Amino acid sequence: MHSFGYRANALLTFALTILALICAMASFSDNLNSPSPSAHVQVLNINWFQKSSQGNDEVSMTLNISANLQSLFTWNTKQVFVFLAAEYETPKNSLNQVSLWDGIIPAKEYAKFGIHTTNKYHFDDQGSNLRGKEYNLTLHWHVMPKTGKMFADKLVMTGFRFPEEYR
Repeated sequence: MHSFGYRANALLTFALTILALICAMASFSDNLNSPSPSAHVQVLNINWFQKSSQGNDEVSMTLNISANLQSLFTWNTKQVFVFLAAEYETPKNSLNQVSLWDGIIPAKEYAKFGIHTTNKYHFDDQGSNLRGKEYNLTLHWHVMPKTGKMFADKLVMTGFRFPEEYR
């Protein structure tokens, strides 16, 4: 006959093995989901576009952000972190990214939204490279699952341009 400790160890090992197998299956099942999120961003107004006392360009803009990220949610999704970034090129850097707005979506019910806002974070360029420059607005998201690996993706919206002159 086996001792109580031996039986408890066998039961605990079996339970943890089954739990690990269920977590692996849950993580794998997320790969079967093919999300199709949509988003639209409008720049309603450039509130100010000026050169700071340090010689850097500063921008403040009013944005209208609407998105439907409901397809990112599965039974294994804990939350989604989403942020809007302005992306542009300068002679010094091939990719500059400036975060304009972010948020955490805790549940599928909140994943379809429309926001009218100014940029939440300062939009400063290191230098005076923004006049007349084209830029993209990119909506990035990071899906945080209950179990398994986190994944990220983005939607790029093109066709935006800074004014030619400071205001």
